[in-house]
Amino acid sequence: METSKVDSAPYRFGEYGPGYLLRGPRTDFGVVRLRPGDDASNHYHAQIEETFVGLEGEATLWLNCTERYVLRAGDVYRCEPGEMHYFVNESGSDFRALFVKAPYDPADGVQVPWTPGEPVPDRAAHANS
Repeated sequence: METSKVDSAPYRFGEYGPGYLLRGPRTDFGVVRLRPGDDASNHYHAQIEETFVGLEGEATLWLNCTERYVLRAGDVYRCEPGEMHYFVNESGSDFRALFVKAPYDPADGVQVPWTPGEPVPDRAAHANS
């Protein structure tokens, strides 16, 4: 058995970003924290589905650069393989969500640079980068 605590995630960018709680062998569990104004880069996974469970605050989730949702504490959203997803905290307080990625594959992540207001990017141009 492995254990962890939601408050123990080592965030990728120090005080914010994604932070893993448990990695593999079949599933990843982690927490993403965004301070007001922070974002999490637009990306997708070829084979992985990623589920988000809001823990506190709220953030805007953009799906495929065209659909806008507000994820709040208690909300659950699942992104299917191939769906681009981008988070931005447009609120005045911190946002945290639990994320679950399955199946486990640390190499399955394709960054597709984009922020709201820009044209929808050509996903194929980023698939092999």
